[in-house]
Amino acid sequence: QVQLVESGGGLVQAGDSLRLSCAASERTFSRNAMGWFRQAPGKEREFVAAISSRNTYYANSVKGRFTISRDGAKMTVYLQMNSLKPEDTAVYYCAARATETYYPGAQFLYWGQGTQVTVSA
Repeated sequence: QVQLVESGGGLVQAGDSLRLSCAASERTFSRNAMGWFRQAPGKEREFVAAISSRNTYYANSVKGRFTISRDGAKMTVYLQMNSLKPEDTAVYYCAARATETYYPGAQFLYWGQGTQVTVSA
């Protein structure tokens, strides 16, 4: 059973930074496309960022502020979040695809339990 475990969430002030981590339980996921999504209260889950074997992808709302990266040896994907805003408040989920490729709208097969990020004004 593949497991994705997120960590690094917390309560910060606007303008602060946080780094989220997502550890995968299987080495195969060091190559698979990975993504971050978020869900704010009363809203649908939305795409934040993704990383494939070749590229990175970002939602317009986080472009220039968030950076997705991976450490294959540690089987971990990171989301560095800078210049946080109150509207970034949400539960952030890590997800993995079954392949190395990603394209906008692609489906993710495995999901973590989420980590709460709260940004105060």
